[in-house]
Amino acid sequence: MACRFQLPALCLRGGLSLLVGLALLPPLHAQPVPTGGEPARRPAPIRIGGSSTVFPILQEAIKAYRAAGNSTPIDLQESGTSDGFRRFCAGQLEIANASRPITAKEIKACQSKGISFIELPIAFDALTVVVHPANSWARSISTAELARLWGRKAQGVVDRWSEVNSSWPAKPIRLCGPGKDSGSFDYFNKAITGNAENSRTDYTASEDDNVLVRCVAGNPEALGYFGFSYYQANAGKLRALAIGTPGAAVLPTLKTVQSGRYVPLSRPVFLYVNDRALAERKEVQSFMKFTLRQGLRLVQRARMIPLPSSTYQLVESKLYQRITGSAFAGDLPVGLSIGEALRRSFDGNKRPEFR
Repeated sequence: MACRFQLPALCLRGGLSLLVGLALLPPLHAQPVPTGGEPARRPAPIRIGGSSTVFPILQEAIKAYRAAGNSTPIDLQESGTSDGFRRFCAGQLEIANASRPITAKEIKACQSKGISFIELPIAFDALTVVVHPANSWARSISTAELARLWGRKAQGVVDRWSEVNSSWPAKPIRLCGPGKDSGSFDYFNKAITGNAENSRTDYTASEDDNVLVRCVAGNPEALGYFGFSYYQANAGKLRALAIGTPGAAVLPTLKTVQSGRYVPLSRPVFLYVNDRALAERKEVQSFMKFTLRQGLRLVQRARMIPLPSSTYQLVESKLYQRITGSAFAGDLPVGLSIGEALRRSFDGNKRPEFR
């Protein structure tokens, strides 16, 4: 079989699957048998939180899990990637959603609490820069213009469209973007301004992407950025800007992201699962197994960009083998293609301090 996305080390050749099977899962702990007529205890909820970008995938996963007859209580919240990692590394979540890899600081926080984790890529996302449909002047925007608009030095200085691009009108510009607890905030600023913290603060900020959708959709002079699925779900109220110089700018689409052309604002997104919870709770095992096996379908339903179909088997294999740690070693990579991101995600030669 041909190796798609130039991942020869990851391809399934000659019909041989890398999926190692349920036999490698740790043995389930025996469940207590009720005695004396006592009712069986309802299992504790699976607690999931973090990224608003990944939130729609987990919504679809829970919906499908319920439809398949599973009644395990699941508590799903969205509060931003950084807040999700804080809670995950404090032992308050079994699963964290993340729109960026875990940082070195967050890894140390997990280590200090004795928490090991498995890092599982689940989809790709395209951070999408949007304007109101009534905007008649902006069709594309370069990374240099985005940096001029969003960098810390722009605060109180760049507040009109003409100050971003001299051919645009001298109208006020209203900005809408993720808050500091969002992985989208970190990734966008690292990609555009060169530093995850180099951002102006005088804009409408929220970790809830629906708030940002309303912010742009309600103002013809607004500009914002957020995850691709939220743009897709609200395409009738918004217009995406192509990224790059005129004539060479690229719109975010499934094809441009999968081909590696939409740079630098495409990125992998992840699920992080507590390794001990996976080993000790059959409910966590069951939900994670279901989610990964349905991954392609769930990501498509959430209007996000799926990984290559065969890759979800590799993600399952990583779960079954309980390969812990981060393949990104605390780094926040920018502009990786799907192939490059997956190579890193399945790299078995991680630095020991990040395993």
